[in-house]
Amino acid sequence: MTPEELHELAQAHLEADKKLSHCLFVCGAAACLAARSDAVIEAFQAAVKARGLEESVAVKNAGCMGLCALGPLVRVEPAGVLYQQVTPEDAGAILDGLGGPPVERLVCPTDVPFYQRQFNIVLENSGHIDSESLDDYVARGGYAALAKALTAMTPGQVVDEVTTSGLRGRGGGGYRTGLKWSTVAKAPGQKKYVICNADEGDPGAFMDRSVLESDPHRVLEGMAIAAYAVGANEGYIYVRAEYPLAIKRLADAIRKAQRAGVLGNAIMGTTFSFQVDLRLGAGAFVCGEETALISSIEGKRGTPRPRPPYPAEFGLWGRPTLINNVETFANVPAIVRNGGHWFASIGTEKSAGTKVFALAGRVVNTGLIEVPMGITLREIIYDIGGGIPEGRKFKAVQTGGPSGGCIPQQYLDMPVDYESLAQVGSIMGSGGMIVMDETSCMVDVARFFMDFCRTESCGRCVPCRVGTTHMHTLLTRITDGSATLDDLALLEELCEMVKQTSLCGLGQTAPNPVISTLRYFRDEYLAHIVEKRCPAGVCRMTRAPKEVAV
Repeated sequence: MTPEELHELAQAHLEADKKLSHCLFVCGAAACLAARSDAVIEAFQAAVKARGLEESVAVKNAGCMGLCALGPLVRVEPAGVLYQQVTPEDAGAILDGLGGPPVERLVCPTDVPFYQRQFNIVLENSGHIDSESLDDYVARGGYAALAKALTAMTPGQVVDEVTTSGLRGRGGGGYRTGLKWSTVAKAPGQKKYVICNADEGDPGAFMDRSVLESDPHRVLEGMAIAAYAVGANEGYIYVRAEYPLAIKRLADAIRKAQRAGVLGNAIMGTTFSFQVDLRLGAGAFVCGEETALISSIEGKRGTPRPRPPYPAEFGLWGRPTLINNVETFANVPAIVRNGGHWFASIGTEKSAGTKVFALAGRVVNTGLIEVPMGITLREIIYDIGGGIPEGRKFKAVQTGGPSGGCIPQQYLDMPVDYESLAQVGSIMGSGGMIVMDETSCMVDVARFFMDFCRTESCGRCVPCRVGTTHMHTLLTRITDGSATLDDLALLEELCEMVKQTSLCGLGQTAPNPVISTLRYFRDEYLAHIVEKRCPAGVCRMTRAPKEVAV
């Protein structure tokens, strides 16, 4: 498929859609599927057939529409009506109301902060296209950025555009994407690789999964542009096997893209070739670390190795390798289409663009959101998130998963960007955001994340393998009321030791939840140790407090 043929395909699909009176987009992402959206799709298809509306009404299996708490969601176009908590029994009423007043009892307002305060770049297609349709993706500008890069830009110009954009890696560290790309591009060697890190393992995180389920071609296009820019002709998507729907849609998207000539050999009639394959991870959290991920793809045990050398110079099978995560690649097509300066104008000076978050925990509107960098935590939690349910008080928000920290109430008006989060002892991470209220015990929260880290440690280095286990033991003693102040001092000492001496990022950041809760909620630790009580009433004290002589 040449760029001209790509344009013709887009126009033909748009003309075909104009002949439809209505299009029903039913969320088919994992959250809504769990609420029987597959049965809703089948009900709509049967009702359309029964009414003889096949020529005028289309039912499409769309991606995530964000407000997961109210799924299954159904969007009706061109009316722009969004329905919530739709059941198979509602299909007939919705179809009968097409062209007239909507079914009021099912309407989900879209003129609310949850939708109005978002800015979609990565998620611009999610919920607006059939997730499994190449034609739908192309009709909304899909693969146009790849065509532009291959026919109107040199590899160096693509790298420069990404550098100008200020895009930083969305996988956690926030490393400058343009700098990473230029390093791989300059690395000597004829064989180079591009890897998409889709090994999303943070508790409460589902950003990458949702993007892969909703808009897989966008990630493939971003990878192809990156491969062209750095001189690679082979790529891998490393995705955890616990994401069967994402894997299915990725595999389908790869096949369709190859048949259409936008992946594979001589892409779009040029001399550029790029092959993509899937590699399934077994769910090891440590394989989110890039050197462990590389080892896993090579068929070895997923354990990290010391750096340098970095993968940009010595990566997959010893060749220069570019590794970015799902969200990073999903930003690339928009940057190439609209220009680096456009992307840099969004967000803040040092943290450009938007960020996708999985908003979870004790918040009214749980779901997937995309917001400009620099928005405050208060705006995310109270405006977009709808606040804390049941009239309870906000206590903390955990960002960055097991590698992040718990941010207390006094920082609610802090802008969400890489620098600000680091200043308060947390990180951006891949985008998990777990809200906690007064019913959460912060010592128990720290214990939960430490249990996760010790379980997920690969065991290669002693500080991580042994240190996290001892830290979990101490936290358990604190929560059951058997700890002393000496144990608290030892816990703090271990935090610093594990952080400073662990081999990879898992161990180096594992103490962060403990450090941040000690920093902001030390009184809860002291209440457990000295008073033998849990202020939140979560921990079951097994040792009674000592009587104090009067």
